Amino acid sequence: MNRSVFFDSINVPTPEESIYRRLGYRKGKTQLTPQQKRDIDYYIEDALSFINLKGAGVSISIQEKKLSGIILSTGIIFESVHLSAFLEGCWEIVLMGATAGGDIIEAIREDSAENNLTRAVVFDATASEIVDASLDWIMNYFNQELRRENKRLTPERFSAGYHDFLLENQKIIYDILQLQRIGIKINENFILTPEKSVTAVAGVVQVRKGEY
Repeated sequence: MNRSVFFDSINVPTPEESIYRRLGYRKGKTQLTPQQKRDIDYYIEDALSFINLKGAGVSISIQEKKLSGIILSTGIIFESVHLSAFLEGCWEIVLMGATAGGDIIEAIREDSAENNLTRAVVFDATASEIVDASLDWIMNYFNQELRRENKRLTPERFSAGYHDFLLENQKIIYDILQLQRIGIKINENFILTPEKSVTAVAGVVQVRKGEY
């Protein structure tokens, strides 16, 4: 297993379209007044000032694959039929984690308590989409490294709690990545805190020269 790579400051473009989609707005279908649009854009920009993106990632070889799951080169077993199927053709994975930090969560709580619900909802949507974009950023980092070996990551990610990949596997990912180093904690129910913190698995696939 390679050593985890830590990213103490991740900068991503603001995914405005994704944020609006999460808020329930659809291009060409949802009508917003100019003032509503200005308010939302202002809250999105305001939310960014509370977000401090950090992340971590590591690549690990797969020792054995079964229908029921995979065994990593470290001996760790991930039991999941769906994860095994997702990693078809892969003999290496990248584990990743990211957080938007605690300040944005505190701001959301304060807004909710003070009945600033619109601001709280926009802050929540912004944090969710930004932290998801940070996983894209981490994947791009690893893709740049893998390109030298004619490899790339699967476009999709797989997360603990999805299908039969039980949420308890998040503790294994947390420990491997040492996510406490970027301020993330995990409770007895395998939930990460601060709230806008995530983990995921991507597969590594071999590509032919010129197909990248």
